Amino acid sequence: MARYESDITLFLKNLKNTEPKLEQEQRQGRARLWDKPQDLRLQREFKEASVAQKPYVYN
Repeated sequence: MARYESDITLFLKNLKNTEPKLEQEQRQGRARLWDKPQDLRLQREFKEASVAQKPYVYN
């Protein structure tokens, strides 16, 4: 009994088969933009320095 696969799933499988480097390029792009070391001290300082916004901005 065959399992159902949506059109999107079939498209993605076909795309990965026709473009073998696609997944590697996606991982490189993610590493370049998102996978960065986090500075927890700096994040804490930003949070402490934020000023609470008034409930109604135009007062």
